[in-house]
Amino acid sequence: MRVAFVIYDGFQGLDLTGPYEVLQATGRYECLVVAPEPGPVVASSGLPVVASHGIGGLPPDGFDTVLVVGGTGVDRARDDPALVGWVTEAARGARRAAAVCSGVILLAEAGLLDGRRVTSHWGREAQLRAEYPALRVDCDPIFVRDGCVWTSAGVTAGMDLALALVEDDHGREVAHAVARELVMFLRRPGSQSQFSVPLWSAQPASDPIRVAVTAVQTDPGARHSIADLAGCSGLSPRHLQRRFTAEMGMPPSAYVERVRIEAARRALAEGDEPVETLARRLGFGTGETLRRAFHRQVGVAPSDYRDRFRGTREYA
Repeated sequence: MRVAFVIYDGFQGLDLTGPYEVLQATGRYECLVVAPEPGPVVASSGLPVVASHGIGGLPPDGFDTVLVVGGTGVDRARDDPALVGWVTEAARGARRAAAVCSGVILLAEAGLLDGRRVTSHWGREAQLRAEYPALRVDCDPIFVRDGCVWTSAGVTAGMDLALALVEDDHGREVAHAVARELVMFLRRPGSQSQFSVPLWSAQPASDPIRVAVTAVQTDPGARHSIADLAGCSGLSPRHLQRRFTAEMGMPPSAYVERVRIEAARRALAEGDEPVETLARRLGFGTGETLRRAFHRQVGVAPSDYRDRFRGTREYA
């Protein structure tokens, strides 16, 4: 399978190297790095990468996949008519098009995304909505598939996208083997929010609160009452309540519920565990309690979320 990785001055290095390594690890893809001109191309970090091909010397046909990487330079790259034209032709002739992070802007500029659901790094959401109103922008998932177009959030999410491409092409066993080789999480579903616990939450400033937070994240379904968390952190319940709220921006009970909801989202997207069983395992007690909390935080019922976001074939 022939894959074109499209880069330009100011691309994000990991947007290229992460997905590239995932595909190459299978031994089943021919990966070409394509730029406006062949030779050294400087990433936004200053890292020079040699593009094996320039668009002038490489016909835009015969590709299985065209993958455009993101980076701060994409806003200049989209003003290059030759590059946009090459991407347009190559993507239209390919079986699928993909973009990591802000690379979606080049696909949008090429007119390939109108009416499609796409994602990108959360920092690009406002720009995409304002400049490309024909797109259905959703910058919560880490990747989205809409038919033959795949898009992902930033940097490491590109590796999740690439692993999903491998699974779609060659099956779960091959994807598992690649994930093991690269020591990757196997496999973050595309529906997983970009705003997972480390991002939506403040970070604890003191060791006692760090111990309490770690306990919740390590085992969301365990008992995490004020008394339990106070006991593991070495603080009195009242002192824990005050310090936890000050450092984390929310009381312990709210934090515990949100971590449990994140765990429920992952479980719903990846498996078939009944809601009642899931509720007991994650500490909600009853399915109804989980349903109420889930709807309050996510906006949909757990069953609807599962139907919408299961597996790598999401948004097909």
